[in-house]
Amino acid sequence: MDNVKCIIGVVERGKADLVVNGAKAAGATGATIFFARGTGETEAKRFFNITVESSKEIIIILSEESKRKEIMKAMTKAGDLKEAGTGIIFSFDVESLVGFNHRNLPEEFEI
Repeated sequence: MDNVKCIIGVVERGKADLVVNGAKAAGATGATIFFARGTGETEAKRFFNITVESSKEIIIILSEESKRKEIMKAMTKAGDLKEAGTGIIFSFDVESLVGFNHRNLPEEFEI
């Protein structure tokens, strides 16, 4: 069984559905989206003389390692995230996981 990765996307408000659709086309089975507000807006305006929208959408996707790269590539393309200021995507290892239907319960959580 592959290790599970968590993919996080931070995109401009209104773009999450487009990015998630790209992820699903690349093999993601679902996503969680929630709204957030960034704190870097003031600093960005002061130092770079650019306007940054502080309203964001956060995307969380759990994926098997074997699908992670393709999902992240599809998200980047769907959200045009190579353009400056459009968002970021990153991933990390999931150490313990309960509730992902196809996986066995970790021994530490056995009841």
